[in-house]
Amino acid sequence: MLTRPAIGDYSDYFQGYIDRVPDGNVMTVLTEQGERMAALLHAASEEQGNFCYAPGKWSVKRLALHIADGERMFCYRAMCLARGDQQPLPGFEENAYAENDGSNERTLASIAAEYESVRAATLTLFAGFSPTAWQARGIANGSPVTTASLPWIIAGHDLHHFSVLQERYGLPTS
Repeated sequence: MLTRPAIGDYSDYFQGYIDRVPDGNVMTVLTEQGERMAALLHAASEEQGNFCYAPGKWSVKRLALHIADGERMFCYRAMCLARGDQQPLPGFEENAYAENDGSNERTLASIAAEYESVRAATLTLFAGFSPTAWQARGIANGSPVTTASLPWIIAGHDLHHFSVLQERYGLPTS
């Protein structure tokens, strides 16, 4: 079981995400939250998918795709580290990704299905890591990162946005 990462295993930027993740097996958290987020997205209507809670804010569809895009980026970092890549890894500009994500032309159902696919791929990738792979360290976006910190970051990022979808977008929990 992966333990909660220590300060210095990730950028300070991610502390709030990691703090959101409950103690215990982070892989179980990822599995359960993936099911919960998929259910939330599938229960929302297409009208809700296009809703923005304020001018200039992302739609539900764009936010859901952002969660998937972020998870892909964090998994890419984890894979690079686990495979021994020592090159500094890039950051990503979330607003540029959002502007070019095509979410306005897609259905919420298709984005929910993509989210589920990404989460399944995340769990499969992580299941294949050896103990040595989990100990790998590197640099991402100019800050230290460990392979073992990335599942916690993914889980915390998802938990943060799940709360936003409920509190600001009014999506129901079930």
